[in-house]
Amino acid sequence: MDKAVTKPGQDKEGDLPPQSADSKDGKEEYAVIRMYAAREQIYPREIQGRFASLRWLCVFLTQLVFYGLPWINWNERQAVLFDLASRKFYLFGLVLWPQDFIWLAALLIICAFSLFLFTAVAGRVWCGYACPQTVYTEIFLWIERRIEGNRSARMRLDRQGWSFDKLWRKSAKHLAWGALALWTGISFVGYFSPIRDLLPEIGSLALGPWEMFWIGFYGFATYGNAGWMREQVCKYMCPYARFQSAMFDRDSLIITYDAARGEPRMPAARAAKMETGSKAGDCIDCTMCVQVCPTGIDIRQGLQYMCIGCAACVDACDSVMDKIKRPRGLIRYSTENAVEQGFSTSEIRRRLLRPRILIYTAILGVVIAVFASSLWIRTPLKLDVIRDRGSMGREVEDGIIENVYRLQVINTDERGHRYRISASGIDGLTVDPAEPIEMAATQTLMVPIRVRAPHGAGEVGSNKIRIALQAEDQPSVQVSEKAVFLVPRR
Repeated sequence: MDKAVTKPGQDKEGDLPPQSADSKDGKEEYAVIRMYAAREQIYPREIQGRFASLRWLCVFLTQLVFYGLPWINWNERQAVLFDLASRKFYLFGLVLWPQDFIWLAALLIICAFSLFLFTAVAGRVWCGYACPQTVYTEIFLWIERRIEGNRSARMRLDRQGWSFDKLWRKSAKHLAWGALALWTGISFVGYFSPIRDLLPEIGSLALGPWEMFWIGFYGFATYGNAGWMREQVCKYMCPYARFQSAMFDRDSLIITYDAARGEPRMPAARAAKMETGSKAGDCIDCTMCVQVCPTGIDIRQGLQYMCIGCAACVDACDSVMDKIKRPRGLIRYSTENAVEQGFSTSEIRRRLLRPRILIYTAILGVVIAVFASSLWIRTPLKLDVIRDRGSMGREVEDGIIENVYRLQVINTDERGHRYRISASGIDGLTVDPAEPIEMAATQTLMVPIRVRAPHGAGEVGSNKIRIALQAEDQPSVQVSEKAVFLVPRR
């Protein structure tokens, strides 16, 4: 949006003020304030180098996991499946229920502290190598380059008018983007609906409304974010770009430009013509670092929140330095203190072990240890004891006191078991029925029981007892819960 600023003498919006002495050619000059700058199309140049190879390795590994996990079988079922309908989360040999939400909370805490730690050590390394936005943008750009050509060819293609060549290239590109986005949506939904059942349903047009919605939604989001919006997501939509500076300090590894070495920058031909005694910087102002940047920034202007830390500019600058026979590292991973004070590599590494890093590492280590140990000792059996409120403690034959309970039992194991029920806390407690209960794999069962105490056992009123379950075929699988046994007054 452009807004014209009203000048003195202007009566109302849209009316031109009278001519003034400052007018040129009889026309009044206006100052224009742009409330929103139009987006400039970015055409990242393809670059080869060690960081580009590392980035593509991350792309390959993350997508191998994302697309491959739904197709792995485990115990005759999908290995990773979040079955919302039956409220069961399958993670290989682990079956989680809604009662296991604490592990999800612990996993989120681990992810959060990992992000804090990685950012404090190496800046936006997550954004540059493993963020889904970065990963899919790289894939979509690779498709674009294969169909439309290199950076110069893509720029020429966009500038020229519509022709058969432009039409088929653009159509092929968007069809390829759409196919990849659709398969991404199908793979995403495949984590919630068994993917081997999902594909036949798609083929027979028998897809459910929610499955259809989420395939379309996730596919459209992938197509729009990676194909069209690209750097706009990193610049304006991602909140991480805004609060990342709170995790940085002057000893955090970031992409830096060595201005002391690079300035004054000038083309190599001009530097060769300089008078003897004058010194030009190593930067030849080739702008390769800008051309390869996926967000279109100039790293030579200093640290910017739009920098995602992908190190494409490092690869580009190193390749230029190799060609002009200058040392690598004009643009490199370093710290602000290291660039200003000329720290060696060993000094940079030593200063990485500062209090913030040690605290993050200690907290993360403790949380991971607690998380792993709790999963290791987790009992695949859950028990909830519910008193039958319609039947309080009562006296039956021979003065025996009886209380009625309902047991909600969940066998979270993928094997069936026979469980024996017992009660303790008062001498002589018995449970009816006394026979073990049979439970299939991952089954939930409501079991009514009667707990009886002999005449004279316990105190009048409330007595604390425990009701326990133990697997007959695996005695280590056992669990118990507190309950209240009521003894009525005579």
